[in-house]
Amino acid sequence: MAITRRTAVGGLVTSVAAISAPTVLRAQEAKHYRFAYDQPKTTGYGILGDIFGNKLKELSNGTMLIDQYPGAQLGQEPQVLQLVKSGDIEFCISSSANAATLSPQAGVMSLHFLFKSEDHLVKSIADPRLADACKTMIADTVQGARIIALSTLGLRNMYSKREIKNIDDIKGMKVRVQATPTEDTMFPAYGAQTVHMPFGSVYTSLQTGVVDAAENGVNVYLANKHYEVAPVMSMTEHEANNSFTWVSDKLWSSLSADQQKWVQAAADEVNRSQPTKAIALEHESATKLTSIGVKIVTGVDKSGFQKIADPFLDKMSTDLGPHAAKIKNLIRSIA
Repeated sequence: MAITRRTAVGGLVTSVAAISAPTVLRAQEAKHYRFAYDQPKTTGYGILGDIFGNKLKELSNGTMLIDQYPGAQLGQEPQVLQLVKSGDIEFCISSSANAATLSPQAGVMSLHFLFKSEDHLVKSIADPRLADACKTMIADTVQGARIIALSTLGLRNMYSKREIKNIDDIKGMKVRVQATPTEDTMFPAYGAQTVHMPFGSVYTSLQTGVVDAAENGVNVYLANKHYEVAPVMSMTEHEANNSFTWVSDKLWSSLSADQQKWVQAAADEVNRSQPTKAIALEHESATKLTSIGVKIVTGVDKSGFQKIADPFLDKMSTDLGPHAAKIKNLIRSIA
């Protein structure tokens, strides 16, 4: 009987182990999450995606894996934002300007000459207080998605077929701008005409003369080959090229407490390290552009732009709302 009982118990243990093993295996299986953005992977968005994906893989012991979809494979930013809100895509990057389509107060990040220099921009984006203020703004104004990190692609500059050395040079020009109240206010104040279009249409529009100029960061200009149709970039540095990393609320609510901690810790790593790397990429891109014959106009007289823009900093941030005003004041207080 003793042998029979031992045999029976042993068989039961073996059976339980056989049943439990697949369950444990399933619990440890890696899950893949879609991470969408509209720029090529060779830009600062790719840097961001790699930082986030590598850190999340490390923290989760390989159970949470990020699959990047660059180059608008899953749609342009406004469409992807809606897909993240509906839970059809788990993560995405959007410019803060496109975030303003969901939360108008996010337009504060696009105020002209809000950031005094590249150094000021890097310090501001990496400051946890700014990240917290932006997270609170989105939490109070957007349903279905949340932001977990800030990042930057540097400062925006104007590019066309001719040099822009001062504010007089853009009077009457048709400039493709992001579809935000900030751009629609500032560029006409400088004397230019604004034109809205998806980013993917900018190359052809510059080529055909639908627009005379566009504006963006140096690496974005290089990566999308806009220099082929607008071979002069003038370093106006009028605005920051900032972005938010979003996560779907549908995904977030499905994650365990530990998984949420890993996702946020990976996002915090983005906040800390992406800005410096992105600025370095801007400088490398400028060097490469110069080497292939693109004209980079430095020493632009910004005084005319700044004289017009400065009074709008307080007015527009206040008009946008209390979160925007708080964010503007916080950024200006960072030394």
